[in-house]
Amino acid sequence: MLDGGLATELAARGFDLSDALWSARLLADAPEAIEAVHLDYFLAGADVAITASYQASYDGFATRGLDRAGTDRLLQRSVMLARSARDRYRALHPEATRPLAVAASVGPYGATLHDGSEYRGDYGLDEDALADFHRPRVAALSGAGPDLLACETLPSLLEARALLRVLHEHPEARGWVTFTCRDGSRTSAGDDITECARLLDAEPQVVAMGVNCVDPALVTSLVRAMAADTDKPIIAYPNSGEVWNAAGRCWEGTATRFTAHLEEWIDAGASWLGGCCRTTPADIRVVRAVVDGVPVPGAIHSPGGDQPP
Repeated sequence: MLDGGLATELAARGFDLSDALWSARLLADAPEAIEAVHLDYFLAGADVAITASYQASYDGFATRGLDRAGTDRLLQRSVMLARSARDRYRALHPEATRPLAVAASVGPYGATLHDGSEYRGDYGLDEDALADFHRPRVAALSGAGPDLLACETLPSLLEARALLRVLHEHPEARGWVTFTCRDGSRTSAGDDITECARLLDAEPQVVAMGVNCVDPALVTSLVRAMAADTDKPIIAYPNSGEVWNAAGRCWEGTATRFTAHLEEWIDAGASWLGGCCRTTPADIRVVRAVVDGVPVPGAIHSPGGDQPP
């Protein structure tokens, strides 16, 4: 059980996330708000909190006057906030026995460009350049001691290969890799999703794989295709089905009640479930109920905010 959209909740609570750092800006400006959202997701039934480091970058924080050491501290703070929320949940519910994990988000290079290119993958960078970009962020996040690294929203097999090279430099690290996709069989950059699954299946540091921030309508096909090429857990945490308009800085289209398809995704092979952009703690309560086989709460989906997580 993963959590849901972070920026969705922060925007709904009144925070302006319109700059290039999105929710990562609040690591410096309002860390207590990030911790509060993590706690609410644990309370909603999530087993895993994904940190607020998705958009965080050295160049991004440099525009706010932070040097490299300052950015390292904020990246590590993202892990500490999620860990603190976990401690608070356990203090509130000492009877709870389910294991809770902190996954440090390693977002794609495109997320730092602030132009939606994480949904296209047309960066013009080769594998070496992408590895160079990810290397210091992965080092800083790994140094904070997360349980996992969430290498998420990757638009291409090329970027996945670059991140695997960086992971190999931290042999103790474990993580998952999830892709954005253009249809039910290909990544956003056009790679065959089964080829992605075969690559990741051979990587001992990759403990799970799947898709995130994709249209819920694509999940079943993608999960089934990946599950056919690996015995590792398959992850699915889609968005609401709306499309991010980078130029207009808004979500467009019609929201989908993604939680209505959970059992279908489980049947297709998904075993790690959650939500991404425009999903909320209310959605995660529904996921928890379906997974636990208890009556589903009445509230299913109430998207809010206008920024990617």
